[in-house]
Amino acid sequence: MYSKILIPLDASPTDRAILNHVKPMAKLMHSQVVLLHVATGWAAQWYGPDAISPEVDEDKAYLATILEEFKAEGISAQTELAYGDPAKEIVRWVKEQGCDLVAMSTHGHRFLADFFLGTTASRVQHNVRVPVLLLRAR
Repeated sequence: MYSKILIPLDASPTDRAILNHVKPMAKLMHSQVVLLHVATGWAAQWYGPDAISPEVDEDKAYLATILEEFKAEGISAQTELAYGDPAKEIVRWVKEQGCDLVAMSTHGHRFLADFFLGTTASRVQHNVRVPVLLLRAR
C-alpha cells in the first residue's frame, strides 16, 4: 500500500511519536522510508547544500542516528537533508521525488498560534497530493 514513506523530522522530541508509529507499518508493508530534515539556520538559509556549520553537522549526525535505528530493525531507509523553509522543502521533495505517504508529528499548537505562525504540517497537508498522516506528539 505505501511503498515509499516520507518522514519529515525536526530533530526534536516530537519526532519520536511518528518514528515509533511508522516503524511497525513500514515493516509490515516492506516500505522504503525516507527520513527528511530541513536545516533552517542562517548558514543553511544562505548557503544551502554548501553550508558548513555546527547546526548542519548536528543535523547530519541526528539523521545518521535515526537511520541506524531503522536499519537495526530491518527497515529499508535513507536520509535526506534539505535547506531553507521546512514546509516549502517538504512539498518540493514530495513533488520532485514522489512518495505514497507523508507521515509527520505535530506540536499541537492551538488556533491562535497556528493562525499567526502557520504550521508546517498544515502547509504540507494543503500542498501535496498524497495522503498525510499527522500524529500529535504528547
